[in-house]
Amino acid sequence: MSKNYLKAFLYTLIAFSLITLIVLLWLRYEFAKVSTSAHVIKNFFDVPVRQLKQENIIRQPCEASYEFKKAWFGATHVHTSASADARAFGTQVTTADAYSYGAGNSLEINIEGSDFQPPAIQRNRKLDFMAVTDHAEYLGETRLCYDTSSVAYDSLVCSLFRGDTKLPVDDTLQSMVRLFSAVIFGKSRPVRVCGSDNKRCLKEADTAWHTNQIETERWNDNTRNCAFTTFHGYEYTLAEDASNLHRNVIFANSAVPQSIISSKEANRPEDLWNWLNEICIEGNDTCDAISIPHNSNWSSGRMWPKYESTLSIKEKNNLKLRKKLEPLAEIMQVKGDSECRNNISSVLGQRDEYCDFEKLRSTNEEVVDCGDRIGRDGMLLRGCVSRLSYIRYALTEGLNQYSSLGFNAFEMGIIAATDSHLGAPRASAENDFIGAHGNDVNPRHRLIDQINVPGNIATGSPVRYNPGGVAGIYATRNDRESLFSAMRARETFGTSGPHIEPRFFAGWNLPEDICRTNSFLKQSYAAGVPMGSIIKNIDGKTSSPVFVASAVRDPNEGSTPLQKLQIIKGWIDKKGNTHQRVFDVAGGDIRATVDPSNCSQSGAGYNQLCTTWTDPDFSPDISGVYYLRVLENPSCRWSQFDCLNLDPKTRPKTCSDPSVPSVIQERAWTSPIWYYSKTGHE
Repeated sequence: MSKNYLKAFLYTLIAFSLITLIVLLWLRYEFAKVSTSAHVIKNFFDVPVRQLKQENIIRQPCEASYEFKKAWFGATHVHTSASADARAFGTQVTTADAYSYGAGNSLEINIEGSDFQPPAIQRNRKLDFMAVTDHAEYLGETRLCYDTSSVAYDSLVCSLFRGDTKLPVDDTLQSMVRLFSAVIFGKSRPVRVCGSDNKRCLKEADTAWHTNQIETERWNDNTRNCAFTTFHGYEYTLAEDASNLHRNVIFANSAVPQSIISSKEANRPEDLWNWLNEICIEGNDTCDAISIPHNSNWSSGRMWPKYESTLSIKEKNNLKLRKKLEPLAEIMQVKGDSECRNNISSVLGQRDEYCDFEKLRSTNEEVVDCGDRIGRDGMLLRGCVSRLSYIRYALTEGLNQYSSLGFNAFEMGIIAATDSHLGAPRASAENDFIGAHGNDVNPRHRLIDQINVPGNIATGSPVRYNPGGVAGIYATRNDRESLFSAMRARETFGTSGPHIEPRFFAGWNLPEDICRTNSFLKQSYAAGVPMGSIIKNIDGKTSSPVFVASAVRDPNEGSTPLQKLQIIKGWIDKKGNTHQRVFDVAGGDIRATVDPSNCSQSGAGYNQLCTTWTDPDFSPDISGVYYLRVLENPSCRWSQFDCLNLDPKTRPKTCSDPSVPSVIQERAWTSPIWYYSKTGHE
């Protein structure tokens, strides 16, 4: 009897082992990877650069032109269902839908597989310009997984990605499972989907990019109205050691590469810059492009690393290329604010209370300072925190570069965006936020405190996300040529949503009463330089230049008044230490308040503010970087509006969590103005 049991046990063990082996071999087959070959990479340097459609597009000159430039508001970071992560989260909005929404039309948000149906949405005012920037990575895979005629359709990868095959996890994690089925391949691609030579995915990626081009051209207003300007663009989505190195590529016009390189082919930012420079900027006299870094707050100090003075010629050339390709940086979006952070020990100077704004990692968290080294796991909200993950300190570090290398690759203007994965850049009002990723259109999901992915892969905190920001550009006309030229010149600004119009100038001979004149802008441009510029000390001045700071509140009905203007200064001392100082220059703490129980606001404020200012600590021998920050009066955060709209008896715990702010102060940031001494530091 015992022998029969033993025999049965052995047969069972053998059968189990065989089944396990078969399953493992099957999974190995289903998840086999293929890396991008050198031949494929080389092909990207041979792709044609042209308009997708060869017929000439007649561009009518804009009827409206503004000698001293006008503030135009738009979105330079928007995803649709063509992006793998957006599709994994259920988004079905197309490129055409997204542009239609930006142009002022209503949009139905239908989330795949969701029982929750949000109401149709419409912006309270249209945008002036917009770019749909879908991820270059997985463009082809996403199309193939939804194509029933594709040989990839029945693969396990595609079944997981579509959500047809579900893992035994909580419903809130199903969208993450769908996403990870794609991103698990890292810098490689799935053989079952793309084929052993990647050609299937690359071909479908071209088709997706062509669709984007067609709609971008169709929605660009070429009439004299110039009512809505569209830009061709895409996102380059690179990560290293779970640290963010993403960029949005924006092209100047319709002459673009007919295939777009992704981080699977260009494994370093330098590879992207070299490709754009060789194939577009230098290789084609009708093509121009810029690359805009975003979410540096997730980069673990890798977005703007510290460069030593002992760079090789190749490294120095790459740094100069960076300066050429990256004139702007995205300061805010749904995944947090990247301006600055308190409690970083390598930053000297006063605490800035307004740095505690829309941080994904709690401002009360005790963090380890990375110092001058790079960290890891920034995208997982773990690891050390680097000052070089924040734009303010990257700008200041650029002064060190100027001193040691003779040029500053971190001369970056400022812009803001939403990073909407619903095709709906909707940041202008906190009280109508509908989420940004598809799986958060239900307010109860938006208010979840924390989502932990099994295996310690990632941690999400939907309630700490925000509606994102808006890009501002000062240009004479709302057309591609004028707007792109202004972006290259860094005459840009960003806001956290409101259409605040900030101005920032500097000059040695600007009159101190300029704000009281009728020729404020004419004099400022004639005798000074605008945001994004360098002010030079040609005549050996020893006193501070005059800075002119102004702002006009959002003109929309029901907008919040302005509270104050602040000028932020950064500089480096002889020892290489980073310093900051914040100056209140206009307006003030006027005791404006908001009642979180009903979001009613009280107290005075300003419709506009304007002042001149000189730096009391100015020394001609110390380089400095200055930018303007505009603060509104306090108002309710989006999460507070959501909480108030829910039954008090069933509100989630985040509605009473003191660590989740119920009140915020919306703001705007201008591009900096740089002053360089001969030595660069004390």
